[in-house]
Amino acid sequence: MTVAIVLLAAYVLDRLIGDPRSLPHPVVLMGKAISALERAIRRFVRKPRSLKRAGVLLPLLVAGGSWLVTAVLLWLLSQISPWLALAAEAWLISTTIASKGLKDAGMAVYAELKKGDLPAARLALGMIVGRDTAQLDSPEIVRGTVETVAENIVDAIISPLLYALLGGAPLAMAYRAVNTLDSMVGYKNDKYINLGWASARLDDVANYIPARITALLLTLSAWLLRLDWRRCWQMVRRDARLHPSPNSGYPESAVAGALGIRLGGVNVYHGVASFRAYMGEPLRSLEPDDIIVTSRLMLLSSAIFVVLCAAAAFLWNGG
Repeated sequence: MTVAIVLLAAYVLDRLIGDPRSLPHPVVLMGKAISALERAIRRFVRKPRSLKRAGVLLPLLVAGGSWLVTAVLLWLLSQISPWLALAAEAWLISTTIASKGLKDAGMAVYAELKKGDLPAARLALGMIVGRDTAQLDSPEIVRGTVETVAENIVDAIISPLLYALLGGAPLAMAYRAVNTLDSMVGYKNDKYINLGWASARLDDVANYIPARITALLLTLSAWLLRLDWRRCWQMVRRDARLHPSPNSGYPESAVAGALGIRLGGVNVYHGVASFRAYMGEPLRSLEPDDIIVTSRLMLLSSAIFVVLCAAAAFLWNGG
């Protein structure tokens, strides 16, 4: 019962308050730790082969350290009061979820598009994507926003909730550390191809099952929202594996199918064009309202999943 309550409380906390800037956020501390470790490693390790070996050490230290610090903190709080520990655990899990932040980021782009302010919409999109946005027109801004919201359903909501179910706040925090590592060092460029390979691979493994669960949840949500759930599932089966990421194609193809749009295409990163496989079929042109529908799919699928997690926790512990 307590696990179910903690999961529900964590999700509600995130939906209500998100990540207020006035409160310290664990991901900020993780980022500082990763940067410090990277500097230390590069100070003593320079050869490519040695950097590749050190790349294994990085996720072990960061993810393992995040798990250990969280577990010790909760144990210390439980010695003061079990209720204090439960409250802290709910808050810690809520910091690994970003449903409100994801919705707010998407709606910030939508608001500027509805006002017809393309420069402001490009700027808002640039806050949440790595691609160049300065030359994008309205449909491409919508595409970038929809792709980002869809992709992040996995690592910003479903994955942390699943790991919180399996191992409480310590495992959810370890997952968030893995995801933060991937976002900071998991690149296939000259700087990180050796040091970041293990972090990128671990992130792929951690999100493998959650991504496929997300595709199922989005299909169910599409049915509940009276969208094209059949095409949603059809596009998952047809297009998900075409994405360069082993996981991102599942939510993106599901959303593309449900909305009857095509995602993917040419993205520009630091002036260099890169083609990403198409997801879905262009039954119609992209419109700003697609951001709203994608947000609804995200919120409904995440609400369904947290209820399923709470029910599983309740039954797991004997009701």
